[in-house]
Amino acid sequence: MRIAEIHRKTAETSIDVAVNLDGSGTYTVSTGIGFLDHMLEQLSRHSLIDLNVAVVGDLHVDQHHTTEDSAIAIGEAVSKALGDRKGISRFGSVYSPMDETLTRVSLDISGRPYLVWKAAFSQPRLGEWDTELIEHWFHSFAQSAGLTLHVETLYGSNNHHIVESCYKGLARALRQAVEIDPRKADSIPSTKGMLGAG
Repeated sequence: MRIAEIHRKTAETSIDVAVNLDGSGTYTVSTGIGFLDHMLEQLSRHSLIDLNVAVVGDLHVDQHHTTEDSAIAIGEAVSKALGDRKGISRFGSVYSPMDETLTRVSLDISGRPYLVWKAAFSQPRLGEWDTELIEHWFHSFAQSAGLTLHVETLYGSNNHHIVESCYKGLARALRQAVEIDPRKADSIPSTKGMLGAG
């Protein structure tokens, strides 16, 4: 089983994360930000990655540290669970529709973190979550997980639908990419013989 736990404690947040890449999409999530919880539940359910996340953050300041640090810890857990990346499919790409909205998500578990983000919101928050932090969550996750990640909402008008299509698209693309390719289960999917910088 490809599992990992991360315990991250700073002066701003205290976070415990556990993932199982070969799970069934079960989750227990508590960040103190309701809409972020909802999105992480979607991430788990649609990626089939079991996800336990417990965050105590300085929400009396604002939501920035909780958002950023949760993404860092989840990304670190996914990276740790992947181990040497042997046998993974590596790439994932999906179109994620939600009513009037359509988002395209493509990723490469390359070890070279990069985010291309082309999604925008017309309101300052969803529930109590500041919408400007959504891109930041994806950026922090891509950095810590070592993903090249492209997220583009092709069209859509409902802010809830836009962000949910982004998270569901990430989930489905991640599901593809972390799966073991039975034809190459003993090799690393790179001509370099490793996945990482360079």
